[in-house]
Amino acid sequence: MSKATRTPSRPAAPHAADSHDLIRVHGARVNNLKDVSVEIPKRRLTVFTGVSGSGKSSLVFNTIAAESQRLINETYSAFVQGFMPTLARPEVDVLDGLTTVITVDQQRLGADPRSTVGTATDANAMLRILFSRLGEPHIGPPSAYAFNVPSVRASGAITVERGAKKTVKATFNRTGGMCTRCEGRGAVSDIDLTQLYDDSKSLAEGAFTIPGWKSDSFWTVRVYAESGFLDPDKPIRRFTKKEMHDFLYREPTKVKVEGVNLTYEGLIPKIQKSFLAKDKEALQPHIRAFVERAVTFTTCPECDGTRLAEGARSSKIKRISIADACAMQISDLADWVRSLDEPSVAPLLDALQQSLDAFGEIGLGYLSLDRPSGTLSGGEAQRVKMIRHLGSSLTDITYVFDEPTIGLHPHDIQRMNDLLLRLRDKGNTVLVVEHKPETIAIADHVVDLGPGAGSGGGTVCFEGTVDGLRSGGTVTGRHFDDRAAVKESVRKPTGALQIRGATANNLRDVDVDIPLGVLAVVTGVAGSGKSSLVHGSLVKGSAAAEQGVVSIDQSAIRGSRRSNPATYTGLLDPIRKAFAKANGVKPALFSANSEGACPTCNGAGVVYTDLAMMAGVASVCEECEGKRFEASVLDHHLGGRDISEVLAMSVTEAEEFFGAGEAHTPAAHRILERLADVGLGYLSLGQPLTTLSGGERQRLKLATHMGEKGGVYVLDEPTTGLHLADVEQLLGLLDRLVDSGKSVVVVEHHQAVMAHADWIIDLGPGAGHDGGRVVFEGTPADLVAARSTLTGEHLAAYVGG
Repeated sequence: MSKATRTPSRPAAPHAADSHDLIRVHGARVNNLKDVSVEIPKRRLTVFTGVSGSGKSSLVFNTIAAESQRLINETYSAFVQGFMPTLARPEVDVLDGLTTVITVDQQRLGADPRSTVGTATDANAMLRILFSRLGEPHIGPPSAYAFNVPSVRASGAITVERGAKKTVKATFNRTGGMCTRCEGRGAVSDIDLTQLYDDSKSLAEGAFTIPGWKSDSFWTVRVYAESGFLDPDKPIRRFTKKEMHDFLYREPTKVKVEGVNLTYEGLIPKIQKSFLAKDKEALQPHIRAFVERAVTFTTCPECDGTRLAEGARSSKIKRISIADACAMQISDLADWVRSLDEPSVAPLLDALQQSLDAFGEIGLGYLSLDRPSGTLSGGEAQRVKMIRHLGSSLTDITYVFDEPTIGLHPHDIQRMNDLLLRLRDKGNTVLVVEHKPETIAIADHVVDLGPGAGSGGGTVCFEGTVDGLRSGGTVTGRHFDDRAAVKESVRKPTGALQIRGATANNLRDVDVDIPLGVLAVVTGVAGSGKSSLVHGSLVKGSAAAEQGVVSIDQSAIRGSRRSNPATYTGLLDPIRKAFAKANGVKPALFSANSEGACPTCNGAGVVYTDLAMMAGVASVCEECEGKRFEASVLDHHLGGRDISEVLAMSVTEAEEFFGAGEAHTPAAHRILERLADVGLGYLSLGQPLTTLSGGERQRLKLATHMGEKGGVYVLDEPTTGLHLADVEQLLGLLDRLVDSGKSVVVVEHHQAVMAHADWIIDLGPGAGHDGGRVVFEGTPADLVAARSTLTGEHLAAYVGG
């Protein structure tokens, strides 16, 4: 057999398809971007950095990712597009070389009471199929193990229209796994009637103690008093059994009060509809306080919090029910699944195994599948979203991550870096918005935006390699190798908050004294029990009430495009009053949401035109020219400025404006000082909250809470979203709080904050059931010297100890 011979040939010319190796952006003007042009290499890891508010998210999420999603949506039919969110084309001159974008952001997972870690991933669905195939006794299809599916039974006559019509009897059964008592929530609510009314009084004497229910209110109180079902002059405690049932539980019934047709309804369902059906966070503060007083949530006694019906709990595989499986720590559940040897469901076991192992790879092995998704931190939620992408066979995708190291201990950051590199090495383009130097260091390409924030940013300061960034002279480059030193002397505590026998979540009967009058930092790997200790035992403990604890957590700021820093912080109230006093008119005139609003755009400043499945158009209002106010309102001035000019000011300008002269307003000046203290001096007072970055929102919340009267401030990872240069300013703010007589407790992973602390409480040694213990208490210097914990080792490496 002769061997085929190959003759050497000249190298082939590069294929035309291989020339598209860049994502080109030219002339981007979204938000604060100033004609930004960049060329991003494909199939590489590119990190976007810069101070908070410099335009990173505007470039990556609002320009590149948004345009990719818009172009994909346009490939669907007009009918399908009608059901999809409408996206406008970003303000950019040229944007080509795009690939399909998968965005993994910090948006919290839905806080629906039935949403869990298992339902947010595919793990629960696969477990349900597994139990429907192998569970003994067999109780039905996968839906029989689902706490979101109620059991349904129906029977009756149906008409079949096929040839000659005929009526046949039909029955319908569907077996669901939902607990009938708690309806799959795992908890039942109980209303404290003593918070709703004073039973020693009659309705005529004003028995109701519900906020806003005044005795002369036609729609609430008088409908009860004049319904004819109740005696308005009899004390509530003397109501008969029938009267009490009508008062509390009567079904909606039409009644006539003073000739007006109204609907009478029992007090309990009325309270549930008017208060409990709404998102608690969206309620006014005094209403929210009432709801927290009046409603208690207790574990469902029927399902013991598992959310599942008796049938679903009785079906088991190797003595483990689906409720037991979901309650296990995921790392333990993965071991249990690995132990199952069932060839009949081998493909299912393999897929479930990969999904559960992905949790461990990503540092979330300490979670359980029944953990409510609304309780996950921003960093945990982001990593849960990553799970489905880790084993994906897709390549040439653009993955976009928003600070994936948030909430990660330095020990876990290397693991996250490995995952990002793995995604890149499969042939994907990975774009990461990040501040941590450990992640910036692994980048193939760096884009540094700045030089400042807000209007002072929006330009590309550097583009190139990490080594080039170090020597580039930008703010990021100068601070890249910054290392905080451990304090030589620490403050002495003035007292202590005692926590005894803490057992929340994975805490193991923890006893610890949190010192007062100093900067105390609680640290430990993700899942070690920090939040359980601080929020579960300190913030909600009895000792906290005596000290006046102000807790600033990572929950999202809520606000529409009408909300801005002035309305959120309460700054607009003193400003409106100052304008009203200076001009002798009503304060409501100076609100764009009230009497002063431009009638054409209703105070929005823009007119929105809905174009069905096509992107809506927002055009500046011609009447007010985007100023949001009626023309007559702008004739009123304070210190030579009208209200629209004041809202266009930056915090720094406004601080000077309201600090002295004719516009001197102490109440406004105090709020502006706090905004400047947290590093938001560049924000304009009227900038919509929807345009703020994650770091800006958290600092806005911090500035708001700093005005509250409290002796102890509890901060949950305040460095989230902060640039290396901003961390130094935050440490100065924490020092000022402590020096003013406050006690500050910080849950934090950033080594600069640990090094700056007066006292460190380190939890661990691991996560989940491997954590929950205090492994170190003392000064940062002692922690570095001992190197007895993971935190100690990383802090020692950080400070060069």
